[in-house]
Amino acid sequence: SGTMAISEAVLKDTVLMLIADQNRKGGLLGRKLEPVIVDPASDPDAFVDKAFELLAKEKVAVVFGCWTSTSRKSVIPVFERLNGLLFYPVQYEGEESSRNVFYTGAAPSQQAIPAVRYLMSRDGGEVRRWVLLGTDYVYPRTTNRILSVYLAHEGVAAENIMTIYTPFGHSDWREIVARIKAFGSEGKRTAVISTINGDANTHFYRELKAQQVNTNTLPVMALSVGEREMRDIGVSGLAG
Repeated sequence: SGTMAISEAVLKDTVLMLIADQNRKGGLLGRKLEPVIVDPASDPDAFVDKAFELLAKEKVAVVFGCWTSTSRKSVIPVFERLNGLLFYPVQYEGEESSRNVFYTGAAPSQQAIPAVRYLMSRDGGEVRRWVLLGTDYVYPRTTNRILSVYLAHEGVAAENIMTIYTPFGHSDWREIVARIKAFGSEGKRTAVISTINGDANTHFYRELKAQQVNTNTLPVMALSVGEREMRDIGVSGLAG
């Protein structure tokens, strides 16, 4: 539940699907797998309590979870102290390593930088101005800091980079989208690199459509959007 439910629920359902499939095949080492589900309600502090509950009380063998880097960082001390095992299932900002965490997603060098490199190419539209737009927490800020250094190295001037952060669950995008449109109307091909997370994505893309922004006028490369967000926006809302 909470602002990240729109993303995390899909991960939960995916793991449950895989557990059910494995159990139909006889389980693991002759025993059925048993899922134990807890809901930290998108609250990093609650993630700490739930991690301790899973490891100390439920005695689980492995944990799959934590969409945001903030929630992951909050639980790592618990996993390291109790020697638990966490599979972190999405991309992350790098700059971290723990013997108790499997980082299964891409770091900026594997996802964000190749995306920017593509948009700078002829096939990607030869983008020359950039909007780095993200939710205000660890992953977007670190990724955008890395991208800013990369863009500067590629010769992009500071005035051709706009960085904007919004809180979790942000819903009123009218002014921000208007600012982005104005920034993109100054004569150079512009793109948005989005690290918006959670249900704020739904409101952002709907506002792009409302202000008649489409991929021809202002392409958006989204690094943190999932299938549930896309479904909630609706096919007609994908003009951004």
